[in-house]
Order: sequence, then C-alpha cells, then structure tokens
Amino acid sequence: MLSVFIDTLLVCSATAFMGLFSGVPITKEVAGAAYVQNAASAVFGGFGPLLITICMLLFGFSTLIGNLFYVDNCIRFIHKGAPSHGFVNTFRIVCVLVVFVGAGMSMAAVWDIADILMAVMCFINIPACFILGNTAVKAMRDYQQQKKEGKNPVFKAASIGIDESTVQYWK
Repeated sequence: MLSVFIDTLLVCSATAFMGLFSGVPITKEVAGAAYVQNAASAVFGGFGPLLITICMLLFGFSTLIGNLFYVDNCIRFIHKGAPSHGFVNTFRIVCVLVVFVGAGMSMAAVWDIADILMAVMCFINIPACFILGNTAVKAMRDYQQQKKEGKNPVFKAASIGIDESTVQYWK
C-alpha cells in the first residue's frame, strides 16, 4: 500500500508540477513522456531527459517485479502451497515473453490490451469482493466491539467464525 501512496502522491505530483512550472508549452505533437523529458530538459538542462529515462526504466522494472511478486503469492495460495518448479518457471518465462512482445507493439495496441485485461481483473475481483465482504464486515465489527470495550484490538479468526485450522496467519 505504501508504494501506491508514494507513486500517486509523490512521483505523479512531482511530474505534474515539473511540467506545469517548467514553462514548456503543452502541444499535441509533444505529449506524454516526450513532454516530461522536455520539461526536465528546461529545468535540468541536458541531464533532464536522461534522468526521466532512468526514472521510467526503474519505475517499469520495479512495477514488473512487484506484480510478479503478487502473482507468485496468488499462485502459491491457489495451489495450496508451493506449486511445481516447472509451473512457476513456465509462468515466469511467459511473463518475460509478454514483456518483450509488448515492447515491440504500438502504444495504442498495448493500451487496448491493458484496458481489456483490467476489465478481466474487474470481472474476477468484484465478485470476490462480494464473497469476502461478509468476512471483512465481521472483522470490522469485531474490531469496533473490542475498541468499545476498551481493549487493545487483537484479531482472532475464531472470533468471527473462521476455522483456525484452515488459516495460516490468523491464529
């Protein structure tokens, strides 16, 4: 969660302010990364475009690594433990291939595919939120009840009807 906060409030705001205060006019011909590089060039001179390029590479790489970490954990959860090394390695190879194929595609096609995949994630996650929502509400009510009783709230799965033998972390 901290990474989302840092990215949204710090990196995006700093980029916007740099563009707004640089004095570089916004045009249709120079937009997106090229505009940010021009703004950085106006502020930092010749080092500006290099700085933005390095930042974009680091952002893209760290985003990819972060998402692969999330997916690895989801795969472990779905497989009820550690999946086979062959499955994990095949998945990682497919991810690398997707990155290379995406790098060679037009930006419009990449954004169209990203939009479609975001819709797929919504169709998966929205029902999951409704299914798990009842458990989340029970946990919130348990927390509020403990606070009302003057306790330092401690979550125990059994207090909201979860069988502790089926969970790893909430005992």
